[in-house]
Amino acid sequence: MNLTLNPAPELAPQLKQLRLSGIFDSLEARNRQAIEAKMAYTDFLALLISDEVARREQKKFSSRLRRAQFRTTKTLEQFDFERLPQLNRALVHDLATGRYLQEKAPVLIVGPCGTGKSHLAQALGHCAVRQGVDVVFTTCASLTQSLNAARATGAYERKLATLARVALLIIDDFGLKPLRAPADEDLHDLIAERYEQAATIVTSNLDFPEWDQAFPANRLLASASLDRLRHNAYCLVLDGQSYRAPRQLASGTKSSPQKAAKSTPA
Repeated sequence: MNLTLNPAPELAPQLKQLRLSGIFDSLEARNRQAIEAKMAYTDFLALLISDEVARREQKKFSSRLRRAQFRTTKTLEQFDFERLPQLNRALVHDLATGRYLQEKAPVLIVGPCGTGKSHLAQALGHCAVRQGVDVVFTTCASLTQSLNAARATGAYERKLATLARVALLIIDDFGLKPLRAPADEDLHDLIAERYEQAATIVTSNLDFPEWDQAFPANRLLASASLDRLRHNAYCLVLDGQSYRAPRQLASGTKSSPQKAAKSTPA
């Protein structure tokens, strides 16, 4: 196989024109590898094509991750299962495979503050992104505010349709604040549009029997919305100590009130 030691300068304009930057970036190294290994032309070409495919897949992944709007990069590998011995770990790992996405089934995650609900929801969302799924993460308050803002500009129907179509919608902190009109109607409309059409993950500090408290002004909307959310839903209960609890001093260490007061900012 007779290859030029550095073919990049001659090929650079054509590769850029064809938007084959993955091949362009690896061409020199792959060319050197092909010469040293005396590769067949087809093997050399296969390497270059695999580099281009990998670059495009990484670009798609980065774009999906950006559109998901996660608060932070929380993955399942980072989740501390040891803190929550009662958590159904087998179900969590089953959900990570994405089967619920094909089933278009809801996933409901409840537990006290600081037990890792948001982390787990975002971790499942991250798994979905890696599987090529479009994800949107939002708090319940931000979600209803965005719908109301769209109404004010005449874009409500378009905004609702966009949210209804996303393959996985993650609604964090449901029930943290009571829903007043028109937020309660907006959330109901969105849940109704997504029912059996797309997967939704919802987290809440409220126990399941208390979810109707999120709709204090309209029990009928509560019943209709929650009935759709609970149908065929996978439920995870996180019950444990808050990971945000203050750190305990090591045994034998005494705190100094004066130092503590001095270090506290005004």
